Amino acid sequence: MSKFYRINQYIKAPEVRVIDHEGAQVGIMKIEEALQKAKAVDMDLVEIVSEAKPPVVKIIDFTKFKYQESKKEKSGLKSHQDTKEIHFYPFMEENDINIRLNRVADFLKDGNRVKLVVKFTGRQLAHKEFGQNLMNDIITRLAETASLVEAPKQLGKLLIAQIKPKK
Repeated sequence: MSKFYRINQYIKAPEVRVIDHEGAQVGIMKIEEALQKAKAVDMDLVEIVSEAKPPVVKIIDFTKFKYQESKKEKSGLKSHQDTKEIHFYPFMEENDINIRLNRVADFLKDGNRVKLVVKFTGRQLAHKEFGQNLMNDIITRLAETASLVEAPKQLGKLLIAQIKPKK
C-alpha cells in the first residue's frame, strides 16, 4: 500500500516549510518561491507532511523519494519477531531433549520468540505431572538466555509456554 504524495503544482497550500535536497531546513516561504528553488536544482517539490501548519515539503527527485519510502516500508516489515515452535513429549530421552534445546538456543540467538509445546498422546494424559516436570526443567535450563513471556498452561493435550531472548 503506497501513500499518495502531492508534488510540484499540485501542492495546494499558499505557504510551505521547505527542506532542501541536502536535508537542511530552509524555512517558511510562498509556494511559488519554493517551486522556483526546486526547478533551479532540477528536482521536484514533494509534500511530505500535509497535516502540519504550514505543510512540510522537500526538494528531491520524486523517483528517488519513492524508492527511499519503499525501502523504509520494507525494512519496517522485517523488524518484527518470528515465533518458532518446538515440540517435546513427556517421556523423551535426554539426548532428544538436548538436541531440541540446541535448536531453541539457535532461535533465541537469532532474536526469535520460541513457543515450547509438550504434547501428550494417549495414556500420557493420565500423567500430566511428567510433562509439567519436563517443561519446568526446560525453562530452568534456558533461564540464563531467555525470559518467560507466557507461563506454562494446559490447552487440551498440549502444555504451552512461550519464551523470548534476554536483552
